[in-house]
Amino acid sequence: MDDEGEMNEPGPLTADGGRERRWRLAIGADDETSAELSSDDKRLSAALDALYGDGTNAAAADPRKRRGGLGRSAPRVAQWMGDIRSFFPAQVVQIVQKDAFERLDLKQMLMEPEFLRAIEADVNLVADLISLRSVMPAKTMDIARTIIADIVAKLMQRLEQKTAEAIRGALDRSRRTNRPRSRDIDWQRTISANLRHYQPEHKTIVPEKLVGFMRKQRRLVDLDEVVLCVDQSGSMASSVIYASIFAAVMASLPVVRTKLVCFDTAIVDLTEELSDPVEVLFGVQLGGGTDINQAVAYCADRIERPTKSHLVLITDLYEGGNGQELLRRLAALVRSGVNVVVLLALTDQGRPGYDPAMAGSVAALGIPVFACTPDLFPDMMAAALRREDIGAWAAGADIKLIRADAEAPSHSMPTPI
Repeated sequence: MDDEGEMNEPGPLTADGGRERRWRLAIGADDETSAELSSDDKRLSAALDALYGDGTNAAAADPRKRRGGLGRSAPRVAQWMGDIRSFFPAQVVQIVQKDAFERLDLKQMLMEPEFLRAIEADVNLVADLISLRSVMPAKTMDIARTIIADIVAKLMQRLEQKTAEAIRGALDRSRRTNRPRSRDIDWQRTISANLRHYQPEHKTIVPEKLVGFMRKQRRLVDLDEVVLCVDQSGSMASSVIYASIFAAVMASLPVVRTKLVCFDTAIVDLTEELSDPVEVLFGVQLGGGTDINQAVAYCADRIERPTKSHLVLITDLYEGGNGQELLRRLAALVRSGVNVVVLLALTDQGRPGYDPAMAGSVAALGIPVFACTPDLFPDMMAAALRREDIGAWAAGADIKLIRADAEAPSHSMPTPI
């Protein structure tokens, strides 16, 4: 038919032609239809078929070949990653990579230097590299460390300034200065002091003198102490990465004392490593079970001034240890004056999986329980340091707190100790 003849002719795609092209790419190009696709379309089809194909081709009998040409040949790995990155934006590339890890068991590929050089780096990749570091060859480990350092540097660039600005000391509103930082300007007093400098033609005031708040100068003994207690079980991998970076940033600020404790069924105190966030991440042991009670006990023993201390417990609350003792211990910390906050996740998605029964029981102690994104964490931490109502802060940030009435019978209120 004429229509069929026209379909084989090169030229710009019509609406119908574009629709047919998309269908051919969606169902996968076979020998009969591949001739009707452009060279770029064939590359795209081959790259997608490598991951999402059903494996019913001639290579189906060989499991290695069913991995879409991603087998042991390094140039083919790099080519596949290059094709994916050339056809899709970074967000889609990360989704495809995640599918590849799950569908094609590509964890083995992370041990190949060529694959690491080609892959799109993100927080999830850091978690994968950290979990595999003990079995990586030395050459691959060097590349992995470089990649992790690069990702950490980018995350620090994104998060460091906001964290420092949000946390750098409380303002002493009883003292004034004429050389305030921009965030410390008292705009009401500044405007009042400069009304005579109003410019009618510009409809604005040109401030000759700034009036602002002077920051407190605090001694080391007066500093608040923040303890980040982070669950390093496999489900919390991304949260561990972000928490480690925030701990490193906060440890660099002279206005707060920061400790970082990671745990599963064992406890790793990484406080002494906070000057190097990459070393912190290499000290994390992702995976294993979860003993939250043991970790909270460790942190509680090291809190010297409860009324100046803040415990941020980052965990999904799936307790493998003694749940009732955990609740009693958290209640005792609250009574002693420790400011306790429980984050169910510290991830970009902010959608945690957690134990609702334990979460409800913890919330019943008066402890705020919620998930937080990295971009909101600095503001949350600043509110906690000022001892503000975290529930009110969360409401203002459109964050839903776990309600105490979510409590299940299996986690009754603890008796005082």
